[in-house]
Amino acid sequence: MSSNSSAVSMTTGPIWKRIIFFAIPLFFGNLFQQLYNTADSLIVGRFLGSTALAAVSSSGNLIFLMVGFFNGLAIGAGVVVAKYYGAKRYHIVQRTIHTIMALGLICGIVLTFIGVLAAPQILVLMGTPSEVLPNSITYFRIYFCGSLAFVMYNFMVGILQSVGDSRHPLIYLVISSIVNIVLDLLFVGVFHWGVGSAALATIISQFISAFLCLGQLMKSPEEYQVHISKIRIDFLVLRQIISNGLPSGLQNSIISLANVVVQSNINKFGEMAVAGCGSYSKVEGFGFLPITCFALALTTFISQNLGAKEYGRAKKERFSAFYVPLPSPS
Repeated sequence: MSSNSSAVSMTTGPIWKRIIFFAIPLFFGNLFQQLYNTADSLIVGRFLGSTALAAVSSSGNLIFLMVGFFNGLAIGAGVVVAKYYGAKRYHIVQRTIHTIMALGLICGIVLTFIGVLAAPQILVLMGTPSEVLPNSITYFRIYFCGSLAFVMYNFMVGILQSVGDSRHPLIYLVISSIVNIVLDLLFVGVFHWGVGSAALATIISQFISAFLCLGQLMKSPEEYQVHISKIRIDFLVLRQIISNGLPSGLQNSIISLANVVVQSNINKFGEMAVAGCGSYSKVEGFGFLPITCFALALTTFISQNLGAKEYGRAKKERFSAFYVPLPSPS
């Protein structure tokens, strides 16, 4: 492996250290993402009022419903990469990552059309308050014009994390978070462009992070380097990605569908209830960060070790991940 690689093999070394040191950047990366999502609501509520805040809030669960399935596929794709990377079958890693890139492009385009075309009908079915509906449609449609960036970013981060690189995704999330907050303040607070500009700021920052991820993958070591000319579907690999990612995608969709039903009932109480519930959900998101990041770290560890046929080590990870040695008494 090249000396400039940021990848970390999870098949050797102290198990608890590998898991924790891999999970820490994941935690801070997701923390920054949650912070800039919260900043969106704070800035919109501060400068545009409760109606605009309700418009952003009413779209949140619906956005997760649309995006969650593809995020599940990204997790499945990462599992396949991690297994072959752990097994050092780098020629299949190459086929896998280029299939992932092609799948991401297709999913991003499909999601763009679904989100833009279906927005009004779905929001009406959810019972979105009439005074909130125009802004909700505007926010939703602009947001989903950036679907390609969201999907590709998640798929590419899945590749990096599957080979043990959680540092670069953290850096890119910090950059995109800062860009998003600055653009929010500029578009909403200075130019007064309205609620749609908050969605525009988000997709610009997401495209930046996606291009940064792509640049990193294009200059990565050959084992997992992306070559634009090689991006194509390998159907044998695609079947593995779908078989691993479909359960996770469906799970995300079922959870988010339940949240959409709850949101539909909240919508009946008017814009203030919608705005209040949306604000709470931003705070609630912080509580799930440690669990989510730890689960992602375990997924990478176990997948790499299964690929390397380190079955005993993979079994130990399930237990040692919960045990951190304490210093010996002096």
